[in-house]
Amino acid sequence: MSERQADAELVARVQNGDKKAFDLLILKYQRKILRLLSRMMRDQNEIEDVMQETFIKAYRAIPQFRGDSAFYTWLYRIAINTARNWMTAQTRRPSVPNLSQSDSDETFDEIENLTDSNTPESILAGQEVAACVNEAIEQLPEELRTAIVLREIEGLSYEEIAQTMDCPIGTVRSRIFRAREAIAQKLRPLLQQHGDRRW
Repeated sequence: MSERQADAELVARVQNGDKKAFDLLILKYQRKILRLLSRMMRDQNEIEDVMQETFIKAYRAIPQFRGDSAFYTWLYRIAINTARNWMTAQTRRPSVPNLSQSDSDETFDEIENLTDSNTPESILAGQEVAACVNEAIEQLPEELRTAIVLREIEGLSYEEIAQTMDCPIGTVRSRIFRAREAIAQKLRPLLQQHGDRRW
């Protein structure tokens, strides 16, 4: 059974009144939603509030879920919209924490593992590149930042991102391309400084 089929089965159980099935969906996706929200917002308390609000909205809307998209794509869309609404209501500028504050296996911090030798110089260079990437992502406009995070960090397909962001797939491709270009532009001086030896 595929992940999408397993989710569809849990959704059907929830739609038939099984509240424990929704608890299983929360357990399955709370970490991913928390990770997604932490790239949109800084304050941990607000992130947790928005995550809770996301699951409340999803629970209320699940009777209307038809399965046109994967459940997690639908849930990501709810999370993104809830976060946007929350930030608008709080009149705060959307921001992203350093990716280095997240789990290391889900960030750019491990970039030094791409090297052949972990000398102090190569480790320092890797950390500088990771910091530069983090800063570049933080400075992206919200649409570009969301698209690149969903693609590169969350691993969603272009189709899933289009569904999540409620836009055409061509727009997703354009946003990801523009985000990558902006990151590459920030990285070029740093890579030239290190003589392009490692890259």
